[in-house]
Amino acid sequence: ESKGRGGKVVTVVRGLSLDAAALAAQAKQLRTACGPGGTLKDGVVELQGDHCERVMACLKQDGWTVVRAGG
Repeated sequence: ESKGRGGKVVTVVRGLSLDAAALAAQAKQLRTACGPGGTLKDGVVELQGDHCERVMACLKQDGWTVVRAGG
């Protein structure tokens, strides 16, 4: 997505049904695996740049069912 971010592309991960501490740990793991900066806002993980394939692979490896939205 780039909407509302000054044209910068970010990878957004939604729908992880985890508590706050586990979600923060998952976000840190994704940032470490992909290498970019990122944040956790309102239960949504945002990673700077287009890292969709890497994020999907990491989540599948952790046992999540991954669905790509928006193309």
